[in-house]
Amino acid sequence: MTDATPTRADGKLTIALISDVFWEADGEARLRDALLEAADKGADLAVLPELPLNPWTPATKEPRDEDAEPMDGPRATAQAEAAREAGIGLIGGIIHRDGATGRRTSRALALDAQGTVRATYEKLHLPEEAGFWETSHYESGSEPPRATDALGLPIGLQLCSDTNRPEGTHLLGAQGAVAVLIPRATEEATYQRWKMVFRANALTSCCWVVSVNRPRPEGGALIGGPSVVIDPRGDVVVETTERMAIASIDAGAVSDARKRYPGYLPIRARLYADAWAEVAGRDG
Repeated sequence: MTDATPTRADGKLTIALISDVFWEADGEARLRDALLEAADKGADLAVLPELPLNPWTPATKEPRDEDAEPMDGPRATAQAEAAREAGIGLIGGIIHRDGATGRRTSRALALDAQGTVRATYEKLHLPEEAGFWETSHYESGSEPPRATDALGLPIGLQLCSDTNRPEGTHLLGAQGAVAVLIPRATEEATYQRWKMVFRANALTSCCWVVSVNRPRPEGGALIGGPSVVIDPRGDVVVETTERMAIASIDAGAVSDARKRYPGYLPIRARLYADAWAEVAGRDG
C-alpha cells in the first residue's frame, strides 16, 4: 500500500452525509439550501445518494430519454452551482449520455468548492432485478476506480453495488486513498449485508468507507436504510437515517491502520494481476 498523502495540512476532512434526493420541482432550491446548511455546520465536502437529481427510474424497465444528459446538462449544472454557492466540495451524480455515441452510464461527479468537476467515475457493476433494472437504463463503466487528491485528501469513488466486488475498494486503498465515498440506493431489508461488506472493505483496505443512501421507497423499490461511516479498523462511526449527518475523517487513522494487522501485509499486486489476467483471458 502507498502512504496516504493529505493535501490538507491537518490531514482531516469534515463530510456531510445528505440522505435526500432533489428531482422534484423544488429540488434545486432544496439542494442549495442543504449544501449551505452543511457548510454552516463546518463541512468541507457533502456526499449525496446515487443519482440524486433523478427519480429512481430503474424501479421499472422503461428508460426515458430525459433522464440522461451531457456533462453540461441541467442536473450536472445544478450540482455545480450549488457547490459553488455553498463553497464546499460535492459528490453527486448523473445519468451521463455521451454526445458522440449516445452511450448512457451512471456517473459519479466529484466537484470542488468552486463547482468544478475534478473527477468522475462510472458504475461498473449493474444489478438487473425487481426495483433495480439498471442495465435497462445505462451501461457498465469501462474504467477501474482511481484515487484523486483534488478535494483535500486522497479519495476514491464507487457507486452502490460496486462495493460488493471488494477488488475496487482494495485497489483504491493501494492507490493511497484515505476514504472511499459510495453514493447508493439500497433496500432497508438488505442493509445488514451491506454493512458487513462496508466493514470488511474498510478493514482490509485500511480506508474510511462513507456511504449515503437514498432515503425512501420510490416506484415500488423499497429503498431505505442508514447512511454510514466506517473507520479503517472496520468500526462503525456513523449509522443514521437522519437527513444530514456530519463526520470527520483523518489520514492519521489510515496511516495507523496500515502499520497494524492486516494493513501491513503485502499486497502482492503482480501475483494477483497475473492470475486475474488468466481469468480475463478465459472470459474472452
